[in-house]
Amino acid sequence: MAKSFRDKLFALAHNYWWCWQPDVTSIFRDLDAAKWRELDHNPVLLLESLTEDLLEQRARESVLHSRVNYAYRRCEEYLHDKNTWGALNAGILGQKPVAYFSAEFGIHESLPNYSGGLGVLAGDHLKSASDLGVPLVAVGLLYNEGYFSQQIDEDGWQREIYDPVSNHRLPIQKAKGLDGKDVIVKVDTRTGSIHAQAWQVNVGRVRLFLLDTNIEQNTPEDRRLTARLYGGDVRIRIRQEVILGIGGVRALAQMGIVPNVVHMNEGHSAFATLELIRQRMNDDGMSFPDAMRETTEMCVFTTHTPVPAGHDRFGYDMIDEHLGPTADQLGIGTVGLIGLGRVNVADPNEPFTMTVLAFKCSRRANGVSALHGMVSRRMWTGLWPNKAEHEIPIGHITNGVHLGTWLAPQLAEVYNRVLPPDWKQRSGEADTWKNFESISSGEFWEAHEALKQRLIGMVRRRMITRAQRLNHDKKELIELESLLNPEALTIGFARRFAPYKRADLVLKDVAQLAGIVADSERPVQLIFAGKSHPADDFGKGILQRIFKMSQDPAFKGKVVLVENYDMNLARHLVQGVDVWLNNPRRPLEASGTSGQKVVLNGGLNCSILDGWWAEAYDGLNGFAIGNGRIHSNQEIQDERDAKALMKVLQEEVIPLFYDRDEHGQPHNWIKHMKRSVRTLGWRFNSDRQVMDYVMKGYIPAAGGEYCEMDRFH
Repeated sequence: MAKSFRDKLFALAHNYWWCWQPDVTSIFRDLDAAKWRELDHNPVLLLESLTEDLLEQRARESVLHSRVNYAYRRCEEYLHDKNTWGALNAGILGQKPVAYFSAEFGIHESLPNYSGGLGVLAGDHLKSASDLGVPLVAVGLLYNEGYFSQQIDEDGWQREIYDPVSNHRLPIQKAKGLDGKDVIVKVDTRTGSIHAQAWQVNVGRVRLFLLDTNIEQNTPEDRRLTARLYGGDVRIRIRQEVILGIGGVRALAQMGIVPNVVHMNEGHSAFATLELIRQRMNDDGMSFPDAMRETTEMCVFTTHTPVPAGHDRFGYDMIDEHLGPTADQLGIGTVGLIGLGRVNVADPNEPFTMTVLAFKCSRRANGVSALHGMVSRRMWTGLWPNKAEHEIPIGHITNGVHLGTWLAPQLAEVYNRVLPPDWKQRSGEADTWKNFESISSGEFWEAHEALKQRLIGMVRRRMITRAQRLNHDKKELIELESLLNPEALTIGFARRFAPYKRADLVLKDVAQLAGIVADSERPVQLIFAGKSHPADDFGKGILQRIFKMSQDPAFKGKVVLVENYDMNLARHLVQGVDVWLNNPRRPLEASGTSGQKVVLNGGLNCSILDGWWAEAYDGLNGFAIGNGRIHSNQEIQDERDAKALMKVLQEEVIPLFYDRDEHGQPHNWIKHMKRSVRTLGWRFNSDRQVMDYVMKGYIPAAGGEYCEMDRFH
C-alpha cells in the first residue's frame, strides 16, 4: 500500500539521513520555520505539533508534495543502493559487520547524546560509513538528560541546566530482538543486576543502538545511570561502562548481530572485550587464553587521550563489585581480571585502567593524528617493555569530518561548478579536488560573506535571548540587534573550555589585544563559545574571564561569548568565520576536528602546530602559531605561545585580510582559502578516515589482508 504524504514525512523524520540532506531539511523548515527553530530542529516534534489539516495547508502553501515525494524516493534509493564503495571494497564485512562502540554520538542537535569532539567524531564516522556503504552497526548509551544546556549568568559563571528528554519524542524507536520482542539486557554484579533497554537510531544505512537503564526492572539508583553524560562519580562511570561494553555486546547478540570486527572508540567500551571472550568460551568451548587470542584478533582500538589523567581508572573493590561475576565466569577471578587492566600486572597498588584493557585485547590500535600516535607510543611503552619506542604497535589514523554535515549548502552549490559531478561521493579522494583553485574568486568570496552575515545574525539572536532571560533593559536589546561588524575580520574560538585548550591565551597581553580590536581601519572581532565540564571550576573561571573582558568598554561589541555551544551553533561558526583560532598546549590536542570543518567552508586556521594541524600546515593554507617546539617550563611555554599568537595576528593574518583591490576583494587571502580547501578538504575528511579504518583496520581484523606490523600508519 502506498504511503501517504504524512507517512512519508514521518519516515524521513525517523532516519537521520535527512540531517545531511539540505533539501530535506528545508522541507521541515518550510512547514513552520519558527517552530522548527524553537524545537531544536526535531522533525518528530514538529510533525506531531501539526494537525492533519494544518499540515496539508502548509504543504499547499509551500508546494511541498512533490518535494516530499522526491526526497522519500531518494532516501529509499540511497538505503537500498548496492553499488557502494563498501560493497566493492569491504565484502568480507557483509554478513558480519563492524560493531562500533562509543560512549557518545553527536548525530544532530535534536539528539543531545554528545558533549563535544569525541561524540561528533563518532557521529561523522557513522555518516561516512553509511555514505560509503560500509557494513557497520554502532552501540552507545541513551542519555535521558543529555550533557547539559549552558546558561551564563550576570557574573559570567556557567550554570548547568538538565532537561529530561522523552524517548518517544525523539526520532528513535525500540530495538527488536530475533523473537520480535523489545531488546532488554541484564548484567550481573556482586550487588545485583543492572538492566538496560536498547533503542534504535537510523543514521542512513547504519543502525545505532543506544542502551537506556531508565526502565522498571532497575532500582531508582540504576534508573538514573544513563541520565547524564559524564555527570556522575566513579561508581556511576564504571556502571555506565559495564552496560556499554558488556550490555552492548549482549544486545547485539539478542538481535542476531554477530560482528566480524569490534571497534572501540576510546577506552569507555573496553569491557566489551570481556563479554566477547565469555561468549567464545561458552559457545565454542574455548579456554580463556584461546578465547582472548581470538577476541584480540577481531578488535580495533582508537585512543583519543594524550594525558594520563584522561584515562578511566578503578580500584580493586570497584572492579570486584562490578566485574566479579564476569571474572568468575571467565575462570580468572578478580585478581586475574584486574591484571588485564594493569601495565605492571604484579603491582597491587596500580589501579585498573580501561585503556590498558583495550590495548591488551586489541591487535590493532591507533591514535588520531600522526603526532598523537607518537605521543601514545611514548605514553604506553610500559606495555611493551621489550620494544623500542618506534616499534610500539600503536599507529595513527588522523580524524576527519563529514562533508554533508559541515559544508554549507550555499558553498556546495558554488563547488558544483568546478568539481566533478560525483564529487560528494568521492570527497575523500585527492583527485576529486585537483581543479578546485579554478573556482571563481568573486563567487567564492560572496558566498563566504553571506555565511558570515548569517553567523552574525544567529549570534545576535542568541545574545538577545540571553538578555531577555536576564531581564536586561530595552536599550541593551536594541544595541544587540546591531552587534558585530559584518565587514570586520572575524575570528572564532569554540570548543570545550578545558584548561589545556587555553581559551584565554589571547588575553595574556590585554593592552595589545585592545589595540588590535580598536583599529578602526582594520577592525577585528572575536566570537567565543564552549562549555566547561560541570566539575571543572578552573575551566569555568577561564570562561568567566572571557565574559568579563567582553563586558569591558574596550572590548564590548568586539569580543562576544555566546552561551550553549551545540552542533547548531557549531555549524554557523565553522561556516561563517574568517579565521579559526586554536591554541592548545602542545602536544595535548590529540587531533581536533573543529578546524577541519572550517577548512571545508573556506575559513583559514590559525593554530598551534598540534594535533591535525601539525601535519596539515604548509605555509600557504593557513597560519601557524609558533614553531612547534615545547619548553619544559609550562609558564614559559604559555608566555612564548601568547607572544607568537599576537605576532602572527599582527604581522600575517590582519595585513593579508585587509590587502584589498579596488573592488574590496582580498585576492591573496582568497588564494589561501582556495589552497586550504584543495589541499586539506580530502585529507581531513571522514570518508577518507573511514576508508583508512576499513583498509588498514577492519579488513585485517576480519581475517582479510595482512596489515604491516599490525599497526596503522
